[in-house]
Amino acid sequence: MIKKYLTPDQAWQKIKHFCAYQERSHQETKDRLYGYGLSTKDVEVLLSKLIEEDYLNETRFATLFAGGHFRNKKWGRVKIAYELKQKRVSAYNIKAGLATIEEEAYEQTIDKLVVDKWEKCKGEVGYARQAKVMQYLVSRGFESPRVQAAIAKIKAGLQ
Repeated sequence: MIKKYLTPDQAWQKIKHFCAYQERSHQETKDRLYGYGLSTKDVEVLLSKLIEEDYLNETRFATLFAGGHFRNKKWGRVKIAYELKQKRVSAYNIKAGLATIEEEAYEQTIDKLVVDKWEKCKGEVGYARQAKVMQYLVSRGFESPRVQAAIAKIKAGLQ
């Protein structure tokens, strides 16, 4: 397969559409530009132009990513932060994105997921049930102490 290289003007049109379609991280956009066969100088020029014209905003990306993955996929803060780090988002923007998740909604989500998983693990006895619920929520990126507190609430309610 022959790879087609683009001129900076052609790449500008394509990358504008790429960034307008959905929010993108700086690294994602940079990788795409290098994929078009552009030089480092051209990539830097186009990146700064995208930022100037507000096609690219990493704080906005982190905020939307965190909110969307929390609401839609029911991910916890730990997993969201990890995924943002994988996308090479700055620590400041990760913190800003996670700050947009409301504390009350976060607690309600943990409680609901614990109840749902607790019900699904009816066949398990004793600590096995508790361990499965704990492992499930921790794998979704929720903090262990919060999950333990939610499990304790359920167990207290059953007694």
